[in-house]
Amino acid sequence: MEHRPYEERNRPREYEVDGVVYERYPIKTHVVLPGEALEPVVEQYGLERLQDGDWFFMTEKMVAATQGRAYPVAEVKARPLAVRLSKHVIKTPWGVGLGIPETMEMAIREVGTVRILVAAAVSVVSKLFGRTGDFYRVAGKKARGIDGPGYPTIPPFDEMVVLTAAEPYAVCARIKEFLAGKGKDVEVLLVDINDLGGNILGSTVNPEQEKLAVRVLKDNPSGQGHEATPLGIIRRLG
Repeated sequence: MEHRPYEERNRPREYEVDGVVYERYPIKTHVVLPGEALEPVVEQYGLERLQDGDWFFMTEKMVAATQGRAYPVAEVKARPLAVRLSKHVIKTPWGVGLGIPETMEMAIREVGTVRILVAAAVSVVSKLFGRTGDFYRVAGKKARGIDGPGYPTIPPFDEMVVLTAAEPYAVCARIKEFLAGKGKDVEVLLVDINDLGGNILGSTVNPEQEKLAVRVLKDNPSGQGHEATPLGIIRRLG
């Protein structure tokens, strides 16, 4: 599948859910590198665009990078179990997922050997009945959200393994408070959206509103390649 810039991806700026129209506004930034502070990025690129009542979303990869949770793939030493398990993971055009030893190794470190083995066992059984995706469902969000190297990831993350962001709800609360201090009354969401689907990893809204946000962002308006749009706004139009 060809990955194209946002303006060429046929993603409408406005999107209707349950009779309500929402504007989705991806925000382009510089490439946020590991260790950069999050608040200055939010202030530089998001502050002037935000209006009271907006939902401000951040991608989990960018937030994880600011937390130092991105690791050069060359520095990740995979154990034999990770090598074996990674061979059975289906790879897609949207990324390697846990389909290489290094990303599987980081999944084991994040959620533990027992949970990964249980997920693998469940996956083997469920495939006999034509079900797919159970490995990631059992392994959980921390494993599912790990991003690996390679296309379409933007450099330098195309040579890194990026874990999910730590303390996602606390991060969202922190950014909401930061923006409130700048005069913006908005809600904040930490999202993991790609061309296969999406999850809300953290937010300052309630669970039902999280489900709504996933539906509003269902077609991945920010893209996941070289668009460099790790921030965005959801604005209800009516």
